[in-house]
Amino acid sequence: MKYILTSCLVLLLNCANKTNSKEKLKTKEKQESLVKILENIWTTEQTPIRLRDSLMSIYGVDSELVKEQQAIVEKNHAINEEKIRKILDKNGWPTKEMSGNRGNWTICNVIQHSDNEVRIQYLPMMRQAVMDKKLEPRFLVRAEDRIATERGDLQIYGGQMKYYPETKSFNLWPVFDPKNIDKRRTKIGLDSIAIFLKNRFDFEWDLEEQIKRTEEFKLKKKENNKKLTN
Repeated sequence: MKYILTSCLVLLLNCANKTNSKEKLKTKEKQESLVKILENIWTTEQTPIRLRDSLMSIYGVDSELVKEQQAIVEKNHAINEEKIRKILDKNGWPTKEMSGNRGNWTICNVIQHSDNEVRIQYLPMMRQAVMDKKLEPRFLVRAEDRIATERGDLQIYGGQMKYYPETKSFNLWPVFDPKNIDKRRTKIGLDSIAIFLKNRFDFEWDLEEQIKRTEEFKLKKKENNKKLTN
């Protein structure tokens, strides 16, 4: 009887080990598949954008070459957005281990390039991912700023530049309380606005100019609101 019980125990342990091994293998395969999908999305999303921006710097925003490249950007993005939405809707926000080193960046970039309705839809999921330590705060605030600018509101952290046709130049979308923007950025672990703008856009931060632009923005918005209510 003793030998029978021992044999049964060994058999159960072997079965459990085999089950665990299969589950680990399945998890690894799932992880590798997700990383591969996200890497492909990153390449097809970012490469056309970089080429468009290069053409823009050489030939200008309104050139035919830039317009042709923009069409490729939009076509690729539509495919990538569908893939990202399927991943998030089915499994929720993946852990960093599951998505790989560049996974979060890829997911957030695609959401960032989508319509505002899409950003708003996934904003609660992004906030939860930050709370769960699955997502870095910098990706969340980037989305928050983009949503604000698309709504026509002041941005909070200064992550969004806009092209202004009247001056044919890029400038920072007006920010809320420019004097204290670095306090807000530092609080969540971001570089100062001057360093960020210089490194990301080769744009010089001018506090006095941005204070003026913010006040003009607020005044214009107030006037527009009056017109709507009259």
